[in-house]
Amino acid sequence: MPSPAPQTLAVFDLDGTLTWRDTLIPFLAAYAAKNPRRLWRLWRLPAAAVGFVSGRYDRGALKGRLIQLIMGGETRARLDAWARHWVGTMDERGLFRPAALAAVAAHRQAGDRLVLLSASPDLYVPLIGQLLGFERTVCTEVAWAGDRLDGALASENRRGQEKRRCLEELRSQYPGLPVAAYGNSASDLDHLTLVDRPLLVNANSAARRQAASLAVPCGEWL
Repeated sequence: MPSPAPQTLAVFDLDGTLTWRDTLIPFLAAYAAKNPRRLWRLWRLPAAAVGFVSGRYDRGALKGRLIQLIMGGETRARLDAWARHWVGTMDERGLFRPAALAAVAAHRQAGDRLVLLSASPDLYVPLIGQLLGFERTVCTEVAWAGDRLDGALASENRRGQEKRRCLEELRSQYPGLPVAAYGNSASDLDHLTLVDRPLLVNANSAARRQAASLAVPCGEWL
């Protein structure tokens, strides 16, 4: 009998790869809609946007500021309950790409090790990992002040070169395993170029052109 194929480390991006679109803005917007008393805080948002455009804030700082404006000061219990509700209804709301879920299922059936690697925050991404059967989740971490959410980032924004660093760390933690990785944006090419079986999915034309120049194959998950 032929020997079984070697086990693979399968690393999936979240937003736009497993889902049809970004998850952070819908997560925050739905929370704000349920808690309209917090909407008055958004008067500070234009200043944060100007700070980002002017270069005073990077993308991670802007993300942390947005989380602070919508959810800052809330208790861990309230936010955990909201996150479990929001994640628990993702499937019925059609937020996941069926072809992406099929790819996850195929890796699981093959006995592969599944890791979710996302720039979105640990307010809810680990719950998505649990929902979809990932054994590990690596994502952007947010800061707490005791039992109350601060909202600023407590880790690097897991994007671009930081995702590449995380992928290198994962390779060292799963020595000898070939790595398959899936992402959807040009920033994901930083880590896709490190792996044995990369695939850029659902990408725009500019990202596809960049992927072609790096010999990273492209696909479409519907």
